[in-house]
Amino acid sequence: MDRFACGIELKFAADAPEGAFSGYGAVFGNVDGYGDVIANGAFRESLSHHRKSKRMPPMLLQHGGGLFGGGAEDMTPIGVWTEMEEDEKGLRVEGRLAVKTRRGADALELLRMEPRPALNGLSIGYRVKQAALGTKPGEPNRTLQKIELIEVSLVTLPANDLARVDQVKAIDDIGDLRDAESLLREAGFSKAAACAFVSRVKTFGRGEPGTEPDEIAAMLRRNMAILKGTQS
Repeated sequence: MDRFACGIELKFAADAPEGAFSGYGAVFGNVDGYGDVIANGAFRESLSHHRKSKRMPPMLLQHGGGLFGGGAEDMTPIGVWTEMEEDEKGLRVEGRLAVKTRRGADALELLRMEPRPALNGLSIGYRVKQAALGTKPGEPNRTLQKIELIEVSLVTLPANDLARVDQVKAIDDIGDLRDAESLLREAGFSKAAACAFVSRVKTFGRGEPGTEPDEIAAMLRRNMAILKGTQS
């Protein structure tokens, strides 16, 4: 089994359960530390198989102790992946850490550390089904065209050292109403739902330009039920 790692582009959803997050398990066209690159569409067949079987690849820590070489605890998942799909950028994943377990809670704490996350990589374990070998100088060693996805792990040392977490977003990062709308959009709410909620916040705060960020965050928490009702 091979590995392909990249920095986790992490976002915590405003209304999601504790430990829920999303990011990219792989980025298309990005050459990793081993000289390989993943082509757009490489996961399509594998993801289709997972959907049909109604199972997701496991969420492991450090590939289960190194390419499945660890003990029973290493091989125990630290959470579950709830969504996986290909988009124009790569393999987008959504998951939820098992925060009532020691390892899941530890992972969440490391992800949220300031001034920068202590754990900020995602890596996939996979088998190559189809690949094109590079033949010219400057070309990737392999262009992976079809991949069987085995697992997706949180890792400390991704193969691409430059691909790191840019920002972990949460309710408390809201600076103004525009930030609130942006956060809601990133959390998966439609533009209409986000705008409707922000309009309500403006009403509650009388639309004053000096509304404090803490007040906006508090409004967001207090009125999450309103947001959910707007989205449904």
